[in-house]
Amino acid sequence: DFLFFWGAVFLVTTTLVALLKKENKELTPTKEETKGITDTYKLLFSIIKMPAVLTFCLLILTAKVGFSAADAVTGLKLVEEGVPKEHLALLAVPMVPLQIILPLIISKYTAGPKPLNTFYKAMPFRLLLGLEFAFLVWWTPKVKHEGGFPVYYYAVVLLSYALHQITLYSMYVAIMAFNAKVSDPLIGGTYMTLLNTVSNLGGNWPSTVALWLVDPLTVKECAGAQEHTCGTAVAAEV
Repeated sequence: DFLFFWGAVFLVTTTLVALLKKENKELTPTKEETKGITDTYKLLFSIIKMPAVLTFCLLILTAKVGFSAADAVTGLKLVEEGVPKEHLALLAVPMVPLQIILPLIISKYTAGPKPLNTFYKAMPFRLLLGLEFAFLVWWTPKVKHEGGFPVYYYAVVLLSYALHQITLYSMYVAIMAFNAKVSDPLIGGTYMTLLNTVSNLGGNWPSTVALWLVDPLTVKECAGAQEHTCGTAVAAEV
């Protein structure tokens, strides 16, 4: 119902914009605007061929490999260990004010001449939190009892998520600030879109690979059938 309602609102508002909003043809295009899609892709190609941009893209595409598993798999593993999904969803509510406040605080440290300082200072802490998340998954079945999980367990999970959000936003705001700083003002929109797209891709592909590797890397034991292996999904189901 929630998705249906907002989907309908989205369709109505965008349709009204398409029908009622008219372009101002009297305005002359600025230097930033390109003539068409072909020009835009030619411009993007010329930007990405620059040695500094190419090096930066390679770095940002691989920078998030170290914590991709912790980011993508921790929540799923906690659910697998018996933590109710609705409880994990409720823990996301206190994160909202934190997610609003953090960029405001972090932007003070990324406004200077070297915004990436914040990025690489936050990285080791985010990597350490990956180890802490692994410990959390290992600890979860040990504190579970018949009534569920104790309050202190949820307090630890909430604190872990809060610390993770601090490191995540430190890196996110820093990379956005850097992209804005190095983008050529004449083609700022195109330049920033390219760098932000690469940055997003650098976070998405490692998470996808991590999720894909979960099953083959998970060690399973067959209860009551020691002669058989549970390595594959079919064998585990049997």
